[in-house]
Amino acid sequence: MISRICVLGSTGSIGTNTLDVLGRHPERYEVFALSAMSRVDELLAQCLQWKPRFAVMPEAAKAADLRTKLREAGSRTEVLDGEAALSEIAAHPEVDMVMAAIVGAAGLAPCLAAARAGKRLLLANKEAIVVGGALFMQAVEQGGATLLPIDSEHSAIFQCLPEERGTWAQRIDHIVLTASGGPFRQRDPSTLAEVTPDQACAHPNWVMGRKISVDSATMMNKALEVIEARWLFNLKPEQIQVLIHPQSIIHSMVVCRDESVLAQLGTPDMRVPIAYGLSFPERIESGASRLNLLTTPSLTFEEADERRFPGLHLSWRALRGAEGSTAVLNAANEEAVAAFLDRRLRFDQIHRVNSQSLENLHPETGECSSVDGLLGLDARARRYATELIASLS
Repeated sequence: MISRICVLGSTGSIGTNTLDVLGRHPERYEVFALSAMSRVDELLAQCLQWKPRFAVMPEAAKAADLRTKLREAGSRTEVLDGEAALSEIAAHPEVDMVMAAIVGAAGLAPCLAAARAGKRLLLANKEAIVVGGALFMQAVEQGGATLLPIDSEHSAIFQCLPEERGTWAQRIDHIVLTASGGPFRQRDPSTLAEVTPDQACAHPNWVMGRKISVDSATMMNKALEVIEARWLFNLKPEQIQVLIHPQSIIHSMVVCRDESVLAQLGTPDMRVPIAYGLSFPERIESGASRLNLLTTPSLTFEEADERRFPGLHLSWRALRGAEGSTAVLNAANEEAVAAFLDRRLRFDQIHRVNSQSLENLHPETGECSSVDGLLGLDARARRYATELIASLS
């Protein structure tokens, strides 16, 4: 039986890799809906190739542009606009799977819609669970959704665990998330004020979007992954460890109660976790190159020390803070990274914005019990971070 897929964020790195995997298995998958934030021409090309029933762009003007171009090309794809349309296609009755690859907190509402509708939810948008936390996991449980992680690290953990989720707590002592260390792993921290956006986006191992590339350079991406792992695997903060692994071959590890260590290895290619999420519990061809252990360099590990990677350590601080603290951290970081990419903030000031926002902006009672409350908290944190950024410029 063919599965119908909704790809949220189809023009980004995860979205294009997802379409690449889908294209290798036309007998198994059909693209039902696509969405993009601003790349009209890229989404146009995807619609003409994949012929989805729906395409969504949140901005009305861009959606109108896409609608006109599709009509001129003779396409029957229906174009929807507005934030609500993302939730509409994610929860559509004819959708079987949702690839959640929208960057940032904007992905929360459609992820919740998919969860509540009981979809197979392939979660690449870590911010949705970082912001949503308990509310998000409650929606997954109540909706009967199948939640599958797509981040390479969380997919690795998931692949090392048995399918029976109820047995995880009895098996896990702790998990080890690996991190490449990014482009500045060996750079003197005192020189980071000079870093340019292009330098921060030049990741040594992975090809990613600009925002996530900057997060990797600051290790905030790993901080968000620590928070995501806490919810995905129902762990205590102290059960999550991070090690620098420059080769990005071991994607993460599970340390069992009997001290056995289970690891998932592979080439650094996001099509592997994407293919696993699409086909679980089966395995399908992903298009990734095969890992050759005879030519693989030596595998090394380093401590993720706080002096060199202070952003990483904000994750445990946020997890131990008041409910909603992780949403504050995520919002501040999104604003700080955007300011850095616009050259309104120095690279070394990103951590200051994040740390100060986490320290000074306190979630209010009840803000985390609804989507509106969480989005209100997100907006408050963004205002605070924006004002702080202006004062540092």
